[in-house]
Amino acid sequence: MEKHARRLEAMGHKFVAYEKNEEPQIQADRCRNADVVMLANMPLAPSVLEAATSLKFIDVAFTGVDHIPVAEAKKRGIAVSNASGYATEAVAELCISFMIQLLRNVGEAENRCRRGGTKDGLVGNLLCGRTVGIIGAGAIGKRVAALCRAFGCRVIAYSRSTVSDSAIEHQVSLEELLRDGDIVSLHCPLTESTRGLIGEAQLGLMKKSAVLINTARGGVVDSRALAQALKEGVIAGAACDVFETEPPIPSDHPLFCCPNIIVTPHIAFASVESMEQRADIVFENLYSWLDGRQIYEI
Repeated sequence: MEKHARRLEAMGHKFVAYEKNEEPQIQADRCRNADVVMLANMPLAPSVLEAATSLKFIDVAFTGVDHIPVAEAKKRGIAVSNASGYATEAVAELCISFMIQLLRNVGEAENRCRRGGTKDGLVGNLLCGRTVGIIGAGAIGKRVAALCRAFGCRVIAYSRSTVSDSAIEHQVSLEELLRDGDIVSLHCPLTESTRGLIGEAQLGLMKKSAVLINTARGGVVDSRALAQALKEGVIAGAACDVFETEPPIPSDHPLFCCPNIIVTPHIAFASVESMEQRADIVFENLYSWLDGRQIYEI
Protein backbone atom coordinates (compact mmCIF):
# COMPACT_ATOMS: atom_id res chain seq x y z
CA MET A 1 0.00 0.00 0.00
CA GLU A 2 2.76 2.45 0.94
CA LYS A 3 4.63 2.02 -2.34
CA HIS A 4 1.45 2.70 -4.31
CA ALA A 5 0.64 5.74 -2.14
CA ARG A 6 4.12 7.15 -2.83
CA ARG A 7 3.79 6.48 -6.55
CA LEU A 8 0.41 8.23 -6.73
CA GLU A 9 1.72 11.22 -4.78
CA ALA A 10 4.72 11.41 -7.11
CA MET A 11 2.23 11.52 -9.98
CA GLY A 12 0.59 14.55 -8.39
CA HIS A 13 -2.37 12.80 -6.78
CA LYS A 14 -3.52 12.73 -3.16
CA PHE A 15 -4.06 9.28 -1.63
CA VAL A 16 -6.03 8.93 1.65
CA ALA A 17 -6.73 5.62 3.42
CA TYR A 18 -9.54 5.16 5.95
CA GLU A 19 -10.57 2.39 8.31
CA LYS A 20 -13.63 0.39 7.23
CA ASN A 21 -16.91 2.10 8.08
CA GLU A 22 -20.35 1.19 6.70
CA GLU A 23 -22.14 4.29 8.04
CA PRO A 24 -23.52 6.11 4.94
CA GLN A 25 -22.96 9.60 6.31
CA ILE A 26 -19.35 8.89 7.20
CA GLN A 27 -18.79 7.33 3.76
CA ALA A 28 -20.35 10.41 2.12
CA ASP A 29 -18.16 12.79 4.12
CA ARG A 30 -15.01 10.86 3.23
CA CYS A 31 -15.86 10.63 -0.47
CA ARG A 32 -17.30 14.11 -0.96
CA ASN A 33 -14.31 15.51 -2.88
CA ALA A 34 -12.94 12.23 -4.23
CA ASP A 35 -12.33 11.57 -7.92
CA VAL A 36 -11.70 7.87 -7.23
CA VAL A 37 -13.01 5.54 -4.52
CA MET A 38 -11.22 2.25 -3.79
CA LEU A 39 -12.83 -0.36 -1.53
CA ALA A 40 -13.09 -4.12 -1.10
CA ASN A 41 -16.26 -5.88 0.10
CA MET A 42 -17.54 -3.02 2.26
CA PRO A 43 -21.06 -2.04 1.07
CA LEU A 44 -21.07 1.38 -0.58
CA ALA A 45 -24.25 3.30 0.17
CA PRO A 46 -26.05 4.77 -2.89
CA SER A 47 -26.28 8.09 -1.06
CA VAL A 48 -22.49 8.37 -1.32
CA LEU A 49 -22.80 8.87 -5.07
CA GLU A 50 -25.10 11.84 -4.50
CA ALA A 51 -22.58 13.48 -2.19
CA ALA A 52 -19.47 12.64 -4.22
CA THR A 53 -20.14 14.97 -7.14
CA SER A 54 -16.52 14.72 -8.40
CA LEU A 55 -16.47 10.91 -8.41
CA LYS A 56 -15.39 9.40 -11.72
CA PHE A 57 -14.13 5.88 -10.91
CA ILE A 58 -14.96 3.15 -8.35
CA ASP A 59 -12.10 0.66 -8.08
CA VAL A 60 -13.36 -2.49 -6.32
CA ALA A 61 -10.76 -4.71 -4.67
CA PHE A 62 -13.10 -7.68 -4.88
CA THR A 63 -14.55 -9.96 -7.54
CA GLY A 64 -18.26 -9.50 -6.79
CA VAL A 65 -19.83 -6.05 -7.06
CA ASP A 66 -23.31 -6.72 -5.65
CA HIS A 67 -22.40 -4.41 -2.73
CA ILE A 68 -21.83 -1.51 -5.13
CA PRO A 69 -24.68 0.59 -6.62
CA VAL A 70 -23.43 -0.17 -10.14
CA ALA A 71 -26.57 0.88 -12.01
CA GLU A 72 -26.65 4.25 -10.28
CA ALA A 73 -22.92 4.72 -10.92
CA LYS A 74 -23.41 4.09 -14.63
CA LYS A 75 -26.27 6.60 -14.74
CA ARG A 76 -23.88 9.17 -13.34
CA GLY A 77 -21.10 8.26 -15.78
CA ILE A 78 -18.93 6.73 -13.05
CA ALA A 79 -16.69 3.90 -14.26
CA VAL A 80 -16.51 0.70 -12.17
CA SER A 81 -13.82 -1.99 -12.25
CA ASN A 82 -13.33 -5.08 -10.10
CA ALA A 83 -10.30 -7.19 -9.19
CA SER A 84 -11.26 -10.18 -11.27
CA GLY A 85 -9.06 -13.25 -10.90
CA TYR A 86 -7.17 -12.50 -7.72
CA ALA A 87 -8.90 -15.20 -5.64
CA THR A 88 -9.48 -17.91 -8.24
CA GLU A 89 -6.95 -20.35 -6.80
CA ALA A 90 -7.78 -19.56 -3.17
CA VAL A 91 -11.51 -20.16 -3.60
CA ALA A 92 -11.01 -23.29 -5.69
CA GLU A 93 -8.67 -24.88 -3.15
CA LEU A 94 -11.09 -24.22 -0.29
CA CYS A 95 -13.90 -25.81 -2.31
CA ILE A 96 -11.87 -28.98 -2.70
CA SER A 97 -11.16 -28.93 1.03
CA PHE A 98 -14.88 -28.63 1.79
CA MET A 99 -15.68 -31.52 -0.55
CA ILE A 100 -13.22 -33.84 1.13
CA GLN A 101 -14.18 -32.80 4.65
CA LEU A 102 -17.87 -33.43 3.96
CA LEU A 103 -17.35 -36.72 2.16
CA ARG A 104 -15.04 -38.04 4.89
CA ASN A 105 -17.09 -36.71 7.84
CA VAL A 106 -14.04 -34.84 9.14
CA GLY A 107 -16.00 -32.49 11.43
CA GLU A 108 -17.85 -35.19 13.34
CA ALA A 109 -14.80 -37.48 13.33
CA GLU A 110 -12.76 -34.72 14.97
CA ASN A 111 -15.46 -34.22 17.61
CA ARG A 112 -15.47 -37.96 18.29
CA CYS A 113 -11.69 -38.01 18.59
CA ARG A 114 -11.70 -35.15 21.10
CA ARG A 115 -14.31 -37.03 23.16
CA GLY A 116 -12.31 -40.24 23.13
CA GLY A 117 -14.45 -41.86 20.45
CA THR A 118 -13.71 -43.80 17.27
CA LYS A 119 -14.57 -43.67 13.58
CA ASP A 120 -17.36 -46.25 13.93
CA GLY A 121 -20.26 -45.31 11.69
CA LEU A 122 -18.35 -42.42 10.14
CA VAL A 123 -16.40 -44.12 7.35
CA GLY A 124 -16.94 -41.82 4.38
CA ASN A 125 -16.45 -41.69 0.64
CA LEU A 126 -13.71 -40.72 -1.79
CA LEU A 127 -13.87 -37.61 -3.90
CA CYS A 128 -12.55 -39.73 -6.73
CA GLY A 129 -15.43 -41.05 -8.81
CA ARG A 130 -17.99 -38.45 -7.65
CA THR A 131 -20.07 -36.38 -10.07
CA VAL A 132 -19.48 -32.71 -9.34
CA GLY A 133 -21.97 -30.14 -10.58
CA ILE A 134 -20.61 -26.63 -11.09
CA ILE A 135 -23.20 -23.82 -11.10
CA GLY A 136 -21.54 -20.83 -12.74
CA ALA A 137 -18.64 -21.77 -15.01
CA GLY A 138 -16.59 -18.60 -14.86
CA ALA A 139 -12.91 -18.51 -13.93
CA ILE A 140 -13.43 -19.94 -10.42
CA GLY A 141 -15.94 -22.55 -11.55
CA LYS A 142 -13.57 -23.73 -14.28
CA ARG A 143 -10.65 -23.93 -11.85
CA VAL A 144 -12.73 -26.00 -9.43
CA ALA A 145 -13.67 -28.23 -12.36
CA ALA A 146 -10.00 -28.72 -13.27
CA LEU A 147 -9.05 -29.66 -9.71
CA CYS A 148 -12.01 -32.05 -9.49
CA ARG A 149 -10.95 -33.74 -12.72
CA ALA A 150 -7.46 -34.15 -11.27
CA PHE A 151 -9.08 -36.02 -8.36
CA GLY A 152 -10.86 -38.33 -10.79
CA CYS A 153 -14.31 -36.73 -10.74
CA ARG A 154 -16.87 -36.42 -13.51
CA VAL A 155 -17.73 -32.74 -13.90
CA ILE A 156 -20.92 -31.23 -15.27
CA ALA A 157 -21.88 -27.57 -15.35
CA TYR A 158 -24.83 -25.21 -15.53
CA SER A 159 -24.15 -21.76 -16.93
CA ARG A 160 -26.13 -19.04 -18.71
CA SER A 161 -23.50 -18.86 -21.46
CA THR A 162 -21.97 -21.65 -23.54
CA VAL A 163 -19.14 -23.39 -21.70
CA SER A 164 -16.08 -24.66 -23.53
CA ASP A 165 -13.64 -26.24 -21.10
CA SER A 166 -11.78 -29.54 -21.22
CA ALA A 167 -12.45 -30.26 -17.54
CA ILE A 168 -16.24 -30.05 -17.94
CA GLU A 169 -17.79 -33.15 -19.48
CA HIS A 170 -21.27 -31.80 -20.16
CA GLN A 171 -23.19 -28.55 -19.92
CA VAL A 172 -26.63 -29.38 -18.54
CA SER A 173 -29.80 -27.76 -17.25
CA LEU A 174 -29.99 -26.75 -13.61
CA GLU A 175 -32.50 -29.49 -12.89
CA GLU A 176 -30.31 -32.18 -14.47
CA LEU A 177 -27.27 -30.96 -12.56
CA LEU A 178 -29.12 -31.05 -9.25
CA ARG A 179 -30.44 -34.55 -9.90
CA ASP A 180 -27.10 -36.00 -11.04
CA GLY A 181 -24.58 -34.24 -8.82
CA ASP A 182 -23.03 -35.94 -5.81
CA ILE A 183 -21.55 -32.53 -5.04
CA VAL A 184 -23.13 -29.23 -6.12
CA SER A 185 -20.74 -26.27 -5.96
CA LEU A 186 -21.96 -22.70 -6.44
CA HIS A 187 -19.83 -20.17 -8.34
CA CYS A 188 -22.36 -17.76 -9.85
CA PRO A 189 -22.63 -14.04 -9.10
CA LEU A 190 -25.51 -12.66 -7.05
CA THR A 191 -27.98 -10.99 -9.41
CA GLU A 192 -31.74 -10.65 -9.48
CA SER A 193 -31.89 -13.84 -11.55
CA THR A 194 -29.70 -15.86 -9.14
CA ARG A 195 -31.07 -14.58 -5.83
CA GLY A 196 -32.67 -17.57 -4.11
CA LEU A 197 -31.59 -19.84 -6.99
CA ILE A 198 -31.27 -22.76 -4.58
CA GLY A 199 -34.44 -23.11 -2.52
CA GLU A 200 -36.72 -25.84 -1.25
CA ALA A 201 -37.71 -27.11 -4.69
CA GLN A 202 -34.12 -27.26 -5.95
CA LEU A 203 -32.84 -28.96 -2.80
CA GLY A 204 -35.62 -31.50 -3.20
CA LEU A 205 -34.20 -32.50 -6.59
CA MET A 206 -30.81 -33.41 -5.11
CA LYS A 207 -29.75 -36.88 -4.04
CA LYS A 208 -30.12 -37.65 -0.33
CA SER A 209 -26.40 -38.48 -0.36
CA ALA A 210 -25.43 -35.19 -2.06
CA VAL A 211 -23.71 -32.17 -0.53
CA LEU A 212 -23.99 -28.47 -1.38
CA ILE A 213 -21.08 -26.03 -1.27
CA ASN A 214 -21.53 -22.27 -1.41
CA THR A 215 -18.49 -20.06 -1.82
CA ALA A 216 -20.34 -17.71 -4.18
CA ARG A 217 -22.78 -15.36 -2.41
CA GLY A 218 -25.08 -16.06 0.51
CA GLY A 219 -28.15 -14.72 -1.27
CA VAL A 220 -27.94 -17.42 -3.95
CA VAL A 221 -29.22 -19.93 -1.38
CA ASP A 222 -32.38 -19.79 0.73
CA SER A 223 -30.77 -20.37 4.12
CA ARG A 224 -33.97 -21.44 5.87
CA ALA A 225 -34.75 -23.96 3.13
CA LEU A 226 -31.20 -25.33 3.36
CA ALA A 227 -31.41 -25.58 7.14
CA GLN A 228 -34.67 -27.51 6.87
CA ALA A 229 -33.23 -29.80 4.19
CA LEU A 230 -30.27 -30.66 6.42
CA LYS A 231 -32.44 -31.28 9.47
CA GLU A 232 -34.80 -33.53 7.51
CA GLY A 233 -32.05 -35.41 5.67
CA VAL A 234 -33.13 -34.17 2.24
CA ILE A 235 -29.41 -33.78 1.46
CA ALA A 236 -26.42 -35.18 3.33
CA GLY A 237 -24.41 -32.05 4.08
CA ALA A 238 -23.35 -28.54 3.16
CA ALA A 239 -20.51 -26.06 3.46
CA CYS A 240 -21.20 -22.32 3.50
CA ASP A 241 -18.50 -19.68 3.45
CA VAL A 242 -20.94 -16.88 2.61
CA PHE A 243 -24.18 -15.60 4.09
CA GLU A 244 -26.79 -12.92 3.40
CA THR A 245 -24.58 -10.38 5.18
CA GLU A 246 -20.86 -10.14 5.78
CA PRO A 247 -19.50 -11.50 9.09
CA PRO A 248 -19.96 -11.31 11.98
CA ILE A 249 -23.05 -13.47 11.46
CA PRO A 250 -25.75 -13.43 14.18
CA SER A 251 -25.54 -16.47 16.44
CA ASP A 252 -29.19 -17.33 15.74
CA HIS A 253 -28.62 -17.77 11.99
CA PRO A 254 -30.67 -20.81 10.86
CA LEU A 255 -27.63 -22.64 9.46
CA PHE A 256 -25.79 -22.60 12.78
CA CYS A 257 -28.05 -25.22 14.37
CA CYS A 258 -27.98 -27.76 11.53
CA PRO A 259 -26.29 -31.16 11.35
CA ASN A 260 -23.57 -31.92 8.83
CA ILE A 261 -22.63 -28.38 7.87
CA ILE A 262 -19.33 -26.52 7.72
CA VAL A 263 -19.61 -22.76 8.23
CA THR A 264 -16.74 -20.30 7.79
CA PRO A 265 -16.72 -16.46 7.94
CA HIS A 266 -16.04 -15.68 4.26
CA ILE A 267 -12.47 -16.95 4.14
CA ALA A 268 -12.38 -18.44 0.62
CA PHE A 269 -10.67 -15.46 -1.02
CA ALA A 270 -8.35 -14.72 1.89
CA SER A 271 -4.85 -16.09 1.47
CA VAL A 272 -1.56 -14.22 1.72
CA GLU A 273 -0.90 -14.86 -1.94
CA SER A 274 -4.33 -13.72 -3.13
CA MET A 275 -4.20 -10.55 -1.03
CA GLU A 276 -0.89 -9.62 -2.65
CA GLN A 277 -2.30 -10.32 -6.09
CA ARG A 278 -5.43 -8.29 -5.30
CA ALA A 279 -3.37 -5.24 -4.40
CA ASP A 280 -1.46 -5.49 -7.67
CA ILE A 281 -4.67 -5.82 -9.70
CA VAL A 282 -6.60 -3.02 -8.02
CA PHE A 283 -3.77 -0.51 -8.32
CA GLU A 284 -3.09 -1.54 -11.91
CA ASN A 285 -6.79 -0.84 -12.52
CA LEU A 286 -6.25 2.64 -11.13
CA TYR A 287 -3.06 3.37 -13.08
CA SER A 288 -4.66 2.18 -16.31
CA TRP A 289 -7.78 4.29 -15.72
CA LEU A 290 -5.61 7.35 -15.02
CA ASP A 291 -3.89 6.59 -18.33
CA GLY A 292 -7.23 6.52 -20.14
CA ARG A 293 -7.67 2.73 -20.32
CA GLN A 294 -10.15 0.84 -18.18
CA ILE A 295 -9.53 -2.84 -17.48
CA TYR A 296 -11.84 -5.31 -15.73
CA GLU A 297 -14.70 -3.03 -16.64
CA ILE A 298 -18.07 -3.77 -15.00
